[in-house]
Order: sequence, then structure tokens, then C-alpha cells
Amino acid sequence: MSTVEANVRPDYDAELQKITDYVLDTRIDSAEAWDTARLCLMDTLGCGLLALRFPECTKHLGPLVEGTVVPHGARVPGTTFRLDPVKAAWDIGCIVRWLDFNDTWLAAEWGHPSDNLGAILAVADHLSQKRIAEGEAPLTMRDVLEAMIMAHEIQGVLALDNAFNRVGLDHVVLVKVASTAVAARLMGASRDQLLSALSHAWVDGQSLRTYRHAPNAGSRKSWAAGDATSRAVRLADIALRDEMGIPGALSAPQWGFYDVLFSHTNRDLATKPEAQRRFSFQREFGSYVMENILFKLSFPAEFHAQTACEAAVTLHPQVKDRLDEIERVVITTHESAIRIISKEGGLANPADRDHCLQYMTAVPLIFGELNAEHYEDEFHAGHPEIDALRARVEVVEEPRYTRDYLDVDKRSIANAIQVFFRDGSSTDQVEVEYPIGHRRRRQEGVPVLEEKFRRHLVTRFPPRRCERILALCRNQALLESTPVNRFVDLFVI
Repeated sequence: MSTVEANVRPDYDAELQKITDYVLDTRIDSAEAWDTARLCLMDTLGCGLLALRFPECTKHLGPLVEGTVVPHGARVPGTTFRLDPVKAAWDIGCIVRWLDFNDTWLAAEWGHPSDNLGAILAVADHLSQKRIAEGEAPLTMRDVLEAMIMAHEIQGVLALDNAFNRVGLDHVVLVKVASTAVAARLMGASRDQLLSALSHAWVDGQSLRTYRHAPNAGSRKSWAAGDATSRAVRLADIALRDEMGIPGALSAPQWGFYDVLFSHTNRDLATKPEAQRRFSFQREFGSYVMENILFKLSFPAEFHAQTACEAAVTLHPQVKDRLDEIERVVITTHESAIRIISKEGGLANPADRDHCLQYMTAVPLIFGELNAEHYEDEFHAGHPEIDALRARVEVVEEPRYTRDYLDVDKRSIANAIQVFFRDGSSTDQVEVEYPIGHRRRRQEGVPVLEEKFRRHLVTRFPPRRCERILALCRNQALLESTPVNRFVDLFVI
């Protein structure tokens, strides 16, 4: 047995080089991706504005030291805060994710690629103001949209075949990596600086999924992505100061990400071929993820339950006057929904409830709708009929739904609901395979998305300002040419 290590510094891992080359060299030429990015920007900012109505969210916002004044500080939409880009990224990421209402990507891993807007907008706003002060041209919103497309692609393509959840890691690791890449690019990183930044993102400590699952589900899941996107800005800044990178961040034997964090146990590590412990890339980086992104247009609910909520609303008129007669409710669903959000027993907090398939089905069956207030403690305590109905819900897997969920040409998120009554009668089974926020229903979904954005704008701004923002966001060419600082001006209180 050797008592020394061979100290030969390797080239950067191929995976890091692949991400770096994409960010620095790829031209996005998909009109659909650019248009969808515009819709995503609207939807994401709207979700952030709505979250400002909730004190549990707003208590986290603002400078760490009260009264801090930051020259050319990045603004947090819907607030008066002007912060350094690291804290601004945290705050923007926090409000975007708080209500579980922003976009979603579902594959072997899942997540919310618009979480990356925290880093993108904070960096772009700060740099634009700084450039103007130095007599240079600001960044434009086209730069923001391009960064969004690329961040979506990095996070989403890595998620297609690589299940971080199966080794207990939270999907915000991908937010950190994607945000690091695009933030470093916006900041003017060279290839070596960008590689360094990415290597530090992978070596950084990664979040466990503990706070997303019973019995420990809690509100950290609402700010975890903000934390990740903030950390990304910090790591990008460190790399831009020419901090050395870690070339074998992923592949280093025993000490790298693959050996330490991407195997279930040491036994797995010993028996699993090395090639199978590396990331799998199902496709090359392009604009696929933005084109296929899923929007939550009707319900602030974990996405695996979106079609269940839609089916429940359809059934509401048939069951609202017969709640006491219900014997059982059968939800037919896919494997990922069962693994992630199917649970019984007490629900301790709003974060627990918006990750419970049975709760998210029971509420619209009873009330005909599901909104953010329905998860709050006061509402839950005042309506014991929710838990009474939840106790009668049965969840079963349909193998076809599971297959179609993973099929790259379908990407369905199917659920079906049927209600059975004590007298032997039942409703028809209502099946919804594709939610209204799916690419297959994009034409139908755009007016709903715009109306959702309008509703969220009016919670924060006077009518004339809302109309200005809406008019700008509906005009692709005008939006793209708008300086970032001028765009953010519209969202300042």
C-alpha cells in the first residue's frame, strides 16, 4: 500500500468545462426560448411581489446591518431596499420562492429554475448602475433574459438524468451551480475565472433535503434557493478576484463531489462502476429547458400536485354538498408524487401543507379553489373538515403516469381523482395529464399567466404603474432593449 499521493494537478473536470463553454460561447437563437423567458420574467417577479404580503417572508429581507447604504446597490422589487448584490440575491430569491408559485422543472431531479433570477437581477442591476456612474452603457434586459435561458438550461439538463434527491441532496445545489455560471459571465469572467467559480460551487457545502420532508418539513424550503443564489454571487465574486479553482472538484478520488456526495453509502461506492457515479448528460446544452418550462398558473402548490388540484376543482360542484357522505377519495398518480408529497398525520406549518398531496386535493374539493392563504395556520385551524377529508384519501400509483412523467417527448404530470360515497355512488374519474402551465397548453396558458401577473402587481403598485409594467413586459423588442436599471426602477416602492 502506497503511503504517498501523486500530486499531479489535473485539468478541470470535463463537466465544468462543458458548462463553461456553453455559457461563454453559445448563441441562443430560439425565438420560442426568448419569448418564454419574457413570460418567465413576468411570472417570477409577480410571485415575488405576492410573497411580500406575508410577514414570515418579509422578516428576512433588508440589510444585515440596519441603515447600511450601498453605492449602486441592487434593488429588491416591491421594496425600498438597496443592497449589496450578495444580500440582494438572497432577498430576491427568497421572495420568488416563498409561496411555491414560480416555475418548475420535473425530471429525475426537480426544481425551480427561475430561482436563479435572484443572482441574475441583483448582479445586472448593480452592474448597470455602476457602469452608468463610470460613463459606460448599462446592461439591457436582453442580457437578463439570456442569462435566464442559460441558467434554466444548466439546472434543467443536469436534472434530466441525475437524481440528487436519491442521495439526500436538495435541488438547490443546481441553483447554486447555474447561478454561479451566469453571474460570473455577467460580471465579465474569463474562462479560467468561470471554471474556478464553478469548481467552488460544487465543493461548497450542499443542502440536505431534510427540511422538505415529513416530519421535518419547514419554511427553510422557502428561502433555501435564495440562500443558494446568494452564495453563487459570492463565489463568482471570489473567482473574479483570481482565486484559484479546484480542477477535480467533481472527480477527485475519495475527496470529490462524486465520491463524497453522489453515492448512497460507502458500500455503493465500492460496488458501483465509476462511470455510473458521474453525471449523465441526456442532451447538449441549448434552450430546451426554457422552451419546456412548467408554469404554476392556477395554484401555489408543489408541481406534482398541480393536475390533482385542477381535477379537484372540476369535481368540487359534485361533492361540495355531500362532504359528510364521502367514503373515500382515490388519487391516482405517478411515483414521484408519492415519494415527495404523499403523507398522512398532522401538518405542522404552511410549508408542511403545501407539500402534502392529500391536503392540496382536499382544499379545492371542499372550497373550489386553492390559494396561498389556505396553507396558513389560522385557516387550517378554522376548518377541521380539511383533515377529516384528508384522512379518507387513498393514493395509488398508475405505472403509465410514471412512464409518461419521464418520457422526454411527453413530460406529463398526470393525476386523476374519483370520489366514492357511502351509498355506493361515485363521481366519474377526472384525469388531468398536462397542467395549464405545460408547454402543450402554452397558448391557453399565456392569458392566464398575464392575468396572474396583473393580480400580483396590484398588490404592490398603483394602477398606472401596473399598466406601464404590463405594457413593457408584453413588448418583446422594447423589453429586451430596456436598460436593466430602468426596468428595476419600475419595481421600486
